[in-house]
Amino acid sequence: MSLHDLCSGMKMFPQLLVNVRFTEGSGNPLENEHVKAVTAEVEAALGKRGRVLLRKSGTEPLIRVMVEGEHEDQVHEFAHRIAEAVKSVLALPAKWLKRRRLPPFL
Repeated sequence: MSLHDLCSGMKMFPQLLVNVRFTEGSGNPLENEHVKAVTAEVEAALGKRGRVLLRKSGTEPLIRVMVEGEHEDQVHEFAHRIAEAVKSVLALPAKWLKRRRLPPFL
């Protein structure tokens, strides 16, 4: 069996990577409950037909948001929704990053 034969049954989904720059020492937005909740909502909406990868870069002060799914417009919307959640948390004072919930104005 050739590599072409093996790959013929594989369907490639659209994928989008969004980088969110942050300041070192500003806390870890990946541990914030709001970011976790938005990510969980996106994962639930994608179901088994997509995936989310949210991680800190190992070489730069970036949070990398990657979303992959069947529909390109949905992938774009979901990746930016998670990126905006990360940005909203980074805009908060550092003391809020350690809290489990966001302040009521968000």
